Amino acid sequence: MATKNYKLIREQLDQTLKRFKVLQATDMPQRGWLRAIRDALGMNGRQFARRMGVSPARVSKLESDEIAGAVTLKTMRKAAEALDCTLVYTLVPRVSLEDTVKKQITLYAQQRLARISHTMALEDQELSTGGKKKALQAMEEELLLNIPKSLWDK
Repeated sequence: MATKNYKLIREQLDQTLKRFKVLQATDMPQRGWLRAIRDALGMNGRQFARRMGVSPARVSKLESDEIAGAVTLKTMRKAAEALDCTLVYTLVPRVSLEDTVKKQITLYAQQRLARISHTMALEDQELSTGGKKKALQAMEEELLLNIPKSLWDK
């Protein structure tokens, strides 16, 4: 895939994911989402189990697994359906995808420039501080246009 497409994909995905940013501050209820919604609906465990097509013991295990983070998406989707809900699954980046890539490019460019600077110092051709800053900026701009396959190796 062309590098320019990656940028467009990041921009579009960043725009989509902005809507979910507010969810980062949402904590799961102490007894889990399934139990909270079930209780709010006035549905007991036996009734929930029947709607899911499982045993009441399985519902109890499911609700504790949710709290422990040990439940599968498939099972959560089935439980959501039994509660007349929709499971919403997403990853919400802490910062924009574009910022994540730029941060990684900066680290990558700094490492690359450090190796180059070391070689230049050995040859008594070391860049000035200002020269290093300009070289780093130019390298970052080039890397943003042509993202190397090895960007995420380290």
